[in-house]
Amino acid sequence: QVQLAESGGGLVQAGGSLRLSCVGSGSIFSIVAMGWYRQAPGKQRELVAIITSGSTTTYTDSVKGRFTISRDSAKNTVYLQMNSLRPEDTAVYYCKMIGPRTYWGQGTQVTVSS
Repeated sequence: QVQLAESGGGLVQAGGSLRLSCVGSGSIFSIVAMGWYRQAPGKQRELVAIITSGSTTTYTDSVKGRFTISRDSAKNTVYLQMNSLRPEDTAVYYCKMIGPRTYWGQGTQVTVSS
């Protein structure tokens, strides 16, 4: 079984920072992109950031300049550094790894208080 384990979520005050980590384990291979998505209550799941195997990055407009995605492909690990957090960033954050198959983590809660 392939599992993606997210960590680093929690409760933080507005303006604070969190660093999310996601580590893939099991028979995972040929990952061409890693990313983070989030889903707030009552809203659609949305892309936050993606990084390809060539280190090309894409961010949703609302997080540009505040969030940074990085990876360690050899360790099947992707990170999301989140700075200047806002209450509207509150959501469950999901890790995704894309290859011949697509893998999802179970999500980690990020709550930003006013």
